[in-house]
Amino acid sequence: MKKYRSFANGLILLAFILVALSVGATHIDNFWSALTHPGSNEILWQIRIPRVAAAVLVGGALGIAGLMAQGACNNALAEPAILGTSAGASFGAVIAILTGLVQVGSVAAVLCGAVGALLATSLTFKLASLRSNLSSFALIIVGIAVSATITALVGLATTMVTRADARSISFWNFGSLSLITTSNVWSLFCVFIVGASIAWKVAPSLDLLSLGDATAFHLGIDTRRVRALALVALSILAGGAVSTVGTIAFLGLAAPHIARFMYGPAHRYLIIQSALIGASLLVLADTAARTVAAPNELPIGLVTSLIGAPILIALVSVKNTIWKTP
Repeated sequence: MKKYRSFANGLILLAFILVALSVGATHIDNFWSALTHPGSNEILWQIRIPRVAAAVLVGGALGIAGLMAQGACNNALAEPAILGTSAGASFGAVIAILTGLVQVGSVAAVLCGAVGALLATSLTFKLASLRSNLSSFALIIVGIAVSATITALVGLATTMVTRADARSISFWNFGSLSLITTSNVWSLFCVFIVGASIAWKVAPSLDLLSLGDATAFHLGIDTRRVRALALVALSILAGGAVSTVGTIAFLGLAAPHIARFMYGPAHRYLIIQSALIGASLLVLADTAARTVAAPNELPIGLVTSLIGAPILIALVSVKNTIWKTP
């Protein structure tokens, strides 16, 4: 049964991709012919295909990042935005861009975003464990505070700067795929492969970590090393995504929960399914963002929240035990 559902998720993603490529402010004549002849249509090959490819990679990256956050914290509420990871990535990338050190979407911007994400996430874990052993409740509370603080700093930076493109950077920070180029797609692909590989390696240990730190320790798991690897994967994936397209709300929380509801708690299987579901949600959201109010474009983070929140509420209402120890 799982195999059939996995196949269905792949088909759903493919269908969303084809719809996203075929619709837009400009109609493409002979769409199938243009799709099968690379370079024959500039709008399709230079604008839509890179954008949809970026949506697939970013959605997949955020889905896996959310899974790593929940697994490392052993908490169903954890996600990159709550742990401060997304805000840290924004801060690292925005500061580097506004100071003229890097360009939006460049490899250097991705690196700055990943470093910012890792530092912010590490700060959250450090502050949450200052007075006692790491607690899931303290982690979430501290994460929200760290995220809010860094987000405020990003807002101040983009508001106070006098650069002419500050407004576009501010919009990018709320989530947009409008600045995507082919070179950005390759950067995202590299980030995705590295982050997903680390996540795949640490996944079996996260299964044991969900039993509790004490039990995992007695089973021979180095809990600190496992969490560190999960945080590195989380930071690379979320940092690369956020530094390229901005903060996209709710996706890192919704995609892993939907995957858990459908496939159970095994993390290696969830990596694949969280990536597929996250990619599908983001492709769908981006298609809606650029077509619903055309020629204007909606901030994609708002659309992902509108799509993801009802789905998650419905799933939890139907089955409120999706967070189970394997």
